[in-house]
Amino acid sequence: MPKTSTNVEVDAPAAQAAGKPQAACRVALLGFGTVGRAVGKILCERNDPTLRLTHICNRNVERKKQSWVPPDVIWTEDFQAVLRSDADIVIELIGGLNPAEQIVRGALQAGKSVVTANKQLIAHVGPDLLQLANSEGCHLEFGASVAGGVPVLPALRTGLSGDRLHGIAGILNGTCNYILSRIENARIPFSEALEEAQARGYAEADASEDLDGGDARAKLAILALAGLHTRVAPETIRARTIRAVDAVDFDYAAELGCTVRQISRADLKEDTLFAEVGPSLVPTSSPFGRVQANQNLVVTSGHYGGDIAFLGAGAGGDPTAVAVVSDLKFVAGNLSARASARGKRAGGEVSIPVSSPKPSSDFETPWYLRFFVRDQPGIIAKLAQILAAHHLNIDAVLQNPGFDKSALPFVITLEPSRDSQLHPALEQMSALDFAIRPCLVLPILP
Repeated sequence: MPKTSTNVEVDAPAAQAAGKPQAACRVALLGFGTVGRAVGKILCERNDPTLRLTHICNRNVERKKQSWVPPDVIWTEDFQAVLRSDADIVIELIGGLNPAEQIVRGALQAGKSVVTANKQLIAHVGPDLLQLANSEGCHLEFGASVAGGVPVLPALRTGLSGDRLHGIAGILNGTCNYILSRIENARIPFSEALEEAQARGYAEADASEDLDGGDARAKLAILALAGLHTRVAPETIRARTIRAVDAVDFDYAAELGCTVRQISRADLKEDTLFAEVGPSLVPTSSPFGRVQANQNLVVTSGHYGGDIAFLGAGAGGDPTAVAVVSDLKFVAGNLSARASARGKRAGGEVSIPVSSPKPSSDFETPWYLRFFVRDQPGIIAKLAQILAAHHLNIDAVLQNPGFDKSALPFVITLEPSRDSQLHPALEQMSALDFAIRPCLVLPILP
């Protein structure tokens, strides 16, 4: 596998040296939306002597001004003016790739450290930006880019750095988890659960990025970089939508001792990174099965330490702002220690090799197949014939009474098999004349 070298911070030095007071780091805040306002509020209310907010930059800034911001803070719409300023640390909360990438690159090239919550930025160009930060003697921290206020990325950098991780799995999108848990608890249609999520502010008007897995796979790419030291492009990770999940799937899942959640998972095996995002059956007794509403959960699997779980609020202004400010204090402590060392680089930095393994979604797992059909004789026989032709073994057939025979749902579960083995069988089954909806295919996770 090709190797590159990425700078990763593994230890925070002391904030003060030799009992001397620490000079305040000058902080510029780019982006004053929900998270940006929450970050600004924390900085202004805490009045931390080691941090001084100097700039707030946002489009239409006049409409954003707040009375609780100190009068000496400069409000501006000019991003370049911030990059030319004397700010030591830039907080990037604009989001997206453009113009965020250009701004972050400009800040690092100007010798300014950067703290960001931008998952798309780190997922797509994080390794390149980390190398740039290293070459410029700066810091780039992105702990808020995954799981909001849950300190997963700092834990990967410090608390779990002594282990050799081989797997990461998580519920990384609070919108999907809210929708699925509402369908589970109220047995309401998907459309109704989505409307509730939008009314409560958990889902955007266009929630495609959440529902179809784009948001979660960007976060999974970041976790793979930080925890498995692998570089994977988000678009190479297969993402399956949750839109086809029906209330009846929770009925059948319950018979199997399971429920349905959107799961992001990555397993590193030799030179292959198996990774995907999508709805899956998980045991109701498992950590994933117990996660409700808009919470996030990440479970890491290590060679020495086994499984470690992180649970908490994965979104929202305040939890995400806490993660941003925590990164900010980490960077400020390093900059202060460097200054006290008279220009020498602060200790505690290492170069960790980052591999680029072949991405694959060809997991071997048991499978849940849910059909909606027009009832007629011979349906099970035809499906069993196709499955047998592809060397797929049926584990169970579930069919509950009481449904309309013109739209009859039933389930077939399969013994463990590869995704690549199952796919051609599904294509063949999709052409059968009794099917009235595409077959819903979900992996059954342990």
